[in-house]
Amino acid sequence: MSESVKLAMIGCGGMARHHLRTILQQRDTTEVAVLCEPSPTALAETVKVFEEAGVTPPPNEPDLDKLLATYDVDAAFIVTPHVYHHDQAKQCMEAGLDVLLEKPMVMNAEEARSLIDVRDRTGRLLAVAFNGSLSPEIREAVRLLRSGKLGQLLSISATIWQSWGPNTAGKWRQDPAISGGGFMFDTGAHMLNTVADLAGEDFVEVAAWTDNFGRPVETMAVVIAKLASGALVTLHGCGETVRSCSSDIRVFCSDGILRTGAWGGFLEVQWQGEPDFTPVTVPPSLGAWQQFLAVRRGLFPNPCPPEVGLRMARLYDAIKESAALGGRPVACQ
Repeated sequence: MSESVKLAMIGCGGMARHHLRTILQQRDTTEVAVLCEPSPTALAETVKVFEEAGVTPPPNEPDLDKLLATYDVDAAFIVTPHVYHHDQAKQCMEAGLDVLLEKPMVMNAEEARSLIDVRDRTGRLLAVAFNGSLSPEIREAVRLLRSGKLGQLLSISATIWQSWGPNTAGKWRQDPAISGGGFMFDTGAHMLNTVADLAGEDFVEVAAWTDNFGRPVETMAVVIAKLASGALVTLHGCGETVRSCSSDIRVFCSDGILRTGAWGGFLEVQWQGEPDFTPVTVPPSLGAWQQFLAVRRGLFPNPCPPEVGLRMARLYDAIKESAALGGRPVACQ
């Protein structure tokens, strides 16, 4: 496998440009060989990112079929609106590319199962760009929880908040046909995924209440859920608050309490008999793309495979079903 990976960047919106600024600092490992962006405005903003980094912008081929037939690339980073994720990831894997796919992986559990089948059939690498699962803090938190040092898992309490409703008004993120959901499926997806990762077991029952706050999609939600072990979970999302974006996740166990965030970023533990939380030291984050490259080189197992996307999709599907029933508990299928 070549040391320098030839990358196709599929989608060049604001989040893609955020990733590109990091990737362009890693030119010893990655060559951004081609872009795939149909919007002239988004493309022009992306060209600026390359110019600011002192790099010649690569060609743009807005037709993914033509791109895959024309350009010699090793991997694709897909950062497009949610409705396109399934088909674009399928196309890329079937063309022989490894894929890093922005969150949420797909629109629903059915699409998640389909991508798992494509991954298995093609043998390609598929990783989901969930900052939490890819962070050293969440990986260390999972290790601690699975080691048994914290004792029995009792409950998890998680909250995430952002001025999401006002900030995304009139954009595709509030069009359910394109986004697949609202705040809990966009920024809130990080919380759902990280909680599921920390829990390490299936959700079996979910009760949820959501509020659209006059918008086309939900911007607020409260969820009560039960895990297969009987442990209880609460999930709270508020996308209508002051200009901010943050989270708090606490895992309560019989011998300690673990505290972290939806994106990782910090990790603290309060052990039995201690008066307060103690920070846990972890290595610095490699970032989503560097983590993907490390997995691709076989340095460690994929921390965020499509099974992660399926787990989150099943949970969100149950949240939508219960909310539509006025909060009646439903089974997580």
